[in-house]
Amino acid sequence: MFNIAVAQSGGPTAAINSSLSGVFSGASSCRDIDGIYGSINGIEGAINGNFIDLTKILTSEYDIDLLKKTPSTILGSCRYKLKDYNEDSSDYEKIAENFRSHDIKAFFYIGGNDSMDTVMKLDAYFRETGIDIKVIGVPKTIDNDVMNTDHTPGFGSAAKYVAATLQEIIRDSRVYSIPSVTIVEIMGRDAGWLTASSCVLRANGEPAPHLIYLPEAPFSTDKFLADVKEAQTRYKAVIVAVSEGIRCENRQTGFSSELTDAFGHKFLSGVGKYLENITAANVGCKVRSIELNVMQRCSSHIASLTDINEAAQIGSAAVEAAMNGESGKMMVFHRISNNPYRVEILSSDIKGIANMEKKFPTEWISKDGNNVTTDALNYFLPLIQGEVHPEYRNGIPVHFRLGQ
Repeated sequence: MFNIAVAQSGGPTAAINSSLSGVFSGASSCRDIDGIYGSINGIEGAINGNFIDLTKILTSEYDIDLLKKTPSTILGSCRYKLKDYNEDSSDYEKIAENFRSHDIKAFFYIGGNDSMDTVMKLDAYFRETGIDIKVIGVPKTIDNDVMNTDHTPGFGSAAKYVAATLQEIIRDSRVYSIPSVTIVEIMGRDAGWLTASSCVLRANGEPAPHLIYLPEAPFSTDKFLADVKEAQTRYKAVIVAVSEGIRCENRQTGFSSELTDAFGHKFLSGVGKYLENITAANVGCKVRSIELNVMQRCSSHIASLTDINEAAQIGSAAVEAAMNGESGKMMVFHRISNNPYRVEILSSDIKGIANMEKKFPTEWISKDGNNVTTDALNYFLPLIQGEVHPEYRNGIPVHFRLGQ
């Protein structure tokens, strides 16, 4: 008998707790696993020995089901970058000692690209020092930019929220008789998956958003203004979906501040407001920009049931992989077909995943660079299917809470 630990890292999503519930359920059903620990605030908890016994927190099927439907990370998160252990092994030694003192033989890290860097480094350290602790990554990000997996848990729910919100913006924009342009800024630093997913509205006959701009396509403000003017000849209220990470003309990067996170990523914002200003100055109609910001990350009230269920399944599969002796791997989805939608869960070597980004396919971008193709629509649609029915109390969804 031995114990395991699980942690959550990076930006929150509507599905990351569902993956946690999957790890917990998978470990609970394994006769060789005794204790199930949660590391508070990602890898920082493992470094500082800050663990909680999840078996004392999740004591019933009701708790596990409520956890699945609760957005964000109940264990907290971090954006902590481990140094190369050949240069400074102090963090690794602390982690190893804390795992040893808790008899932890497997560690599961739920996160995105940067979190998989931690999985890769920790697994390499354990192998080199002869420490028998399995390390498995469980993917998570609304950006959908993790390599070697068809999609990531959290993305489907974010896409569903973006589409539903855009549809409501469309209804609002058509109230008045005057022409207008509404620019919706959507998350996506270097990959335009989430912005592109707004095309799912076409499945219900909605032509908007009329223009879609992604970081993977060259962007020109002159071409943008021409696109808007052309769209105005066909639509009274023009709706534009734009990724926060588009590259404007001679800019090497998107609209960013000089501030960066621990992994060197610049904080992006402002493209929507910039495009609003140049549109108002050159097109001469009512223009507004809307930044969806953090709302698109954790909107569990309109989560995708497919997303939530798959998140739990991939968490459980991670436990099975570790019990089969695998380490230095991330669990991935491999899509078998779109219609009917079928996927299988496999494992993939972390070295081909960590610190890499999966870009939106350029062949799915229209030739004029301002929209996406039917192939994109067919890819996205299965991921947003099904509705999660949260429990309500006093008219408000109930969430699982770990303390205050």
